[in-house]
Amino acid sequence: MSETKPDLRQTCLPTWEVADLPESKPLGLRNLTGFIGPGIVMCGIQIGGGEWLFGPAITAKYGGGLLWIATVAIMCQVFYNVECGRYALYTGEPVFTGFMRTRPGPGFWVCVAMLLSLGSLIPGLSTNAAVLISSIYLDRPPTAEDAFMVNSIAYLCLALVVLPVLIGGKVYNMLQLVMTAKVFIVLGFCLFIGIFFVSGQGWIDVFSGFVKFGNVPIHDGQGGEEVVNAFAHWLNHGEFPVIALTSIAVLGAFAGYAGGGGLSNSTYSNFVRDKGWGMGSQVGAIASAIGGRNVSLSHIGKVFDMNEDNMRKWNGWWKYILTDQFLIWMPGCIMGMALPALLSIEFASASPMFGQDIEYSQPLISADGIRHAPGVSDTTRQLLWMATLFVGLMVFLPSQMSIVDDVARRWTDIIWSSSRRVRNTLQPSQSSRIYYTILGCYVIWSFVSATIFLTFGDAPTLMVLIIANLNNVALGATSFHVLWINRTLLPKPLRPRWYNQTGILSCGFFYCGMAVLVFCVKILPLLTT
Repeated sequence: MSETKPDLRQTCLPTWEVADLPESKPLGLRNLTGFIGPGIVMCGIQIGGGEWLFGPAITAKYGGGLLWIATVAIMCQVFYNVECGRYALYTGEPVFTGFMRTRPGPGFWVCVAMLLSLGSLIPGLSTNAAVLISSIYLDRPPTAEDAFMVNSIAYLCLALVVLPVLIGGKVYNMLQLVMTAKVFIVLGFCLFIGIFFVSGQGWIDVFSGFVKFGNVPIHDGQGGEEVVNAFAHWLNHGEFPVIALTSIAVLGAFAGYAGGGGLSNSTYSNFVRDKGWGMGSQVGAIASAIGGRNVSLSHIGKVFDMNEDNMRKWNGWWKYILTDQFLIWMPGCIMGMALPALLSIEFASASPMFGQDIEYSQPLISADGIRHAPGVSDTTRQLLWMATLFVGLMVFLPSQMSIVDDVARRWTDIIWSSSRRVRNTLQPSQSSRIYYTILGCYVIWSFVSATIFLTFGDAPTLMVLIIANLNNVALGATSFHVLWINRTLLPKPLRPRWYNQTGILSCGFFYCGMAVLVFCVKILPLLTT
């Protein structure tokens, strides 16, 4: 390949600078610290409300029969993440900066980003964490009479989750440390419980559910629901079954939280940059408040010339993305969904709260089921009850921290690159000023939002349901935009091939379709009555 200068045509932001694409180190154990990063951070972030709330809720009600929805969701998100990584490798920019480059310009896309960010404005996970902390203190599930304690702890959690991102040099460094610890603690505990306390049939029910494509819930004629395979039903009866849509909001939330969901997946491009992969090493990262004095961030990304040597280097970095997604993130998300489901399918029915509409019950059902499990000694039940509550905290609190970081990070990058005033006045070492200003505003808003939801209704479940279904809209809509910028802003040799395009288009249609279905079944009737 002869050398080709990159296409620096005019976009709605200043053109990229040109720099050398660095050499990637070979994949392997010797380079473990340089390679392990964005995938495991994303995995840690995304073992959250969906896996600990809606995965167990689905398996407790339907067994493992509907876990194929998680398989589809995670596979769709793999293609989304890969395309976000593609853009960041070439430009050193996160994809939201790429969005700002397209017409009609940053002003329009900032408004769109604000609408798509509505789900992240509801701090649902800290409230669920407060339920678990209250349970540890009370040594029982909290009741409505304990609402003041739960609400007070929820506010405290909102304040404390921001502390880790203040240190570490780069904000990313602390995220990687916390999320790596979370992945090993949560999945290790669930695996331990699964091996020693879950029956073989439970393992079969859960893991076979990931490949039971076409299973749907239908009414059983006795006021309940059962799961049948739509394709088998069509072969036997000549027609597809009538799907029971009473739980469609929960199923939509389950799809929205399986893997990642919402705009959190787009943050993969930010992590690729901050980790220093590809052209990210030429751009920099967001500095932490403590220890980040020597960390800087360019306002605009950098690209490289197209020649044989750079294509060789690109192929090395591209292996990082594929290995990170297909060998770390995707298996981690599947295990993050499966292992908590093992706990639910084995123990949830033993809880007195099972099947009951009880306030604060959702994050506690599996733990409370372990506390009442037959055939287990009192001492073991008490120990596992407390351990399960602690592991639940390791799910909810780091995930709430990541949401705070995600909002601050996304808007920092948007403002840092798209605002001409910021580009002209702030130096590369001052990006953290914007980051921590947004972070502070978000924490204040979280207190306001929590107050609203804690005042009305079953706050923890309601908040997470709304968040998850708003996430479906955000992920579906941005899938199409990610594909557009990669097809138009990247050089032809680096653009996604047909199978990558098919994958991310499927992601867009799947999540937009799920959002439309939930809207038509649950929201539209409320608007027309």
